Amino acid sequence: MASLKLSDVRKSYGAVDVLHGIDLDIRSGEFVVFVGPSGCGKSTLLRVIAGLEEISGGTLEIEGQVVNERTPKERGIAMVFQSYALYPHMSVYDNMAFGLTLEKGTPKSEIDARVRRAAAILQIEPYLDRLPKALSGGQRQRVAIGRAITRDPKVFLFDEPLSNLDAALRVQTRIEIARLHERMPGTTMIYVTHDQVEAMTLADRIVVLNKGRVEQVGAPLDLYADPDNLFVAQFIGSPAMNILPATLARAGAASEIALPDGRTIRFPGATAAGLQGAAVHLGVRPEDLRLGEPGNAILTGTVTLTEPLGEVTLVYVDLGQGGEPLVAKLPGAVNLARGATVHLQADAGAIRLFGPEGRAIRGLQRLAA
Repeated sequence: MASLKLSDVRKSYGAVDVLHGIDLDIRSGEFVVFVGPSGCGKSTLLRVIAGLEEISGGTLEIEGQVVNERTPKERGIAMVFQSYALYPHMSVYDNMAFGLTLEKGTPKSEIDARVRRAAAILQIEPYLDRLPKALSGGQRQRVAIGRAITRDPKVFLFDEPLSNLDAALRVQTRIEIARLHERMPGTTMIYVTHDQVEAMTLADRIVVLNKGRVEQVGAPLDLYADPDNLFVAQFIGSPAMNILPATLARAGAASEIALPDGRTIRFPGATAAGLQGAAVHLGVRPEDLRLGEPGNAILTGTVTLTEPLGEVTLVYVDLGQGGEPLVAKLPGAVNLARGATVHLQADAGAIRLFGPEGRAIRGLQRLAA
């Protein structure tokens, strides 16, 4: 088991700063997923932890020991790459055993035991004599993971390991990685992805990164239900949370939010009086919206497009405010013609409010529209 602690970790390439003071504690045996848009620094952070990139500033501790100057091998880390990185002329067995054969003094019997144990965990025993070219993409990725397992590392690092697989194989291999963590409960795993489904289903905790900074850390459902800011609100969840401009018309012990169409929403929660009259942002997730009547609707607009997906229908609605249309994710098949007027409502507590700087305003509960 191994815990990690990052304190003010920074990474620069010349005058370009990529990581801006990352502070993060990862517990022993935890499965942590780094997510964020392209260029946010998540793969760079993973490589810094691995020792493949030098740390420009700050400290990295593994099991309480500062490892800034230690090699990847000395850190007790194994990394699974996006590209598999298998030797094409070696069998599956030899690929998995290769790292161990480089370690002097490791008995052949121990190497064999480790390889066969890893193959059993990943259910690839029938393929040990095959060459990589005879395997599917998912099987090759399992071999790459098996090669890491044989090293018995303190920490597993995964750098977008499923991005080269088709949709069906991604689902299958994602399930296998989740099972792997269950079979190796004492092993710390850090996983980089841009896929929200992978993050939500695999992680004990998610680290949301943006422009080299940590936006929020938390359990998947906590980030989904209670985002700290607009960035997290719109990055976690698919389709993204709808964000609408609004005005804090009344602040204090009870609050009132005014929408551009003149409709108001009252909240019993307190807000700072100094925010009264401020431009704020109202957020509601597509799946929290449903069809209503004019009397109970919080939003009214015109249908511009529908996307029937079978189990749900995505309905795009023009609220007459310009900008991007609002999206409603409605269950089942919904027959709405383009140009139809729709009235949308949401349950109390489904609405989120964000202040002028994009930070969440908490403690509010919707009372009525």
